[in-house]
Amino acid sequence: MTAQLKPWPTVRQPDRAQAVRDVQHLLRGHEYVLGVDGIFGPATDAAVRTFQKDQDLTVDGIVGPATWRQLIIQVTGGSRGEAVRAVQEELKIRAEVGNPDLDVVVDGVFGPKTDAAVRTFQEGVSRAVPSFPVDGIVGPLTWQALIGGMLAD
Repeated sequence: MTAQLKPWPTVRQPDRAQAVRDVQHLLRGHEYVLGVDGIFGPATDAAVRTFQKDQDLTVDGIVGPATWRQLIIQVTGGSRGEAVRAVQEELKIRAEVGNPDLDVVVDGVFGPKTDAAVRTFQEGVSRAVPSFPVDGIVGPLTWQALIGGMLAD
């Protein structure tokens, strides 16, 4: 039987998790001003609600599938910024739990090491989900696999 991608997590106040850090990095990538601490507190809630309003989404302060799909930012070789930091943090977590080929420096620069780690991650996911793309592009499917926690345990 072929596995499927894990669903997008639901993130809201008062969550504390890597997914919250991802939300915070991605909001910063969309030029919302807030810190990145992994705590879904009042500042993150306000930024999520403003983002949802700006994107014509249901304004509820809950980051579910519809909000994730609008929040993610596609990154690939040469990209820089907060979205790349989120990808790098997700890869680093997997390196810490036994996937050393996914170890990267979290510097916000999608250079050759990040590209290689993304492709290695995609190859790992494609073993469970054969149709999964291995292209070095962190688009919607790769974001879902990363944020959903694939290969993280």
